[in-house]
Amino acid sequence: MNPFDMMKNLGSLKEQAEKIQNELAQIEVTGSSGGNMVRVTMNGKFEMTGIELDPICVDNRDVPMLQDLIVAACHDAFYKVQDEIKNKLGPMAQGLGLAGL
Repeated sequence: MNPFDMMKNLGSLKEQAEKIQNELAQIEVTGSSGGNMVRVTMNGKFEMTGIELDPICVDNRDVPMLQDLIVAACHDAFYKVQDEIKNKLGPMAQGLGLAGL
């Protein structure tokens, strides 16, 4: 591609990038594990914004199980964010090289 053509399209690319950032900021998903005993909320920037624990899973005698449930809920939320990004941005994500999400 001609570098001068790229310069002409710079404004359009900037607008697309801003639109993507706004879309990502609005995505919020909740991943869960252990039959909803552990729920993790994550935004479109893959930042964990909240965690909810069912009191039944808080047993100080079985901390490793709780740790595994938290990790599983985070993974679930991560994949849900990826799906939301694909759904919301679709072709725009592919055009910007984000298709591998």
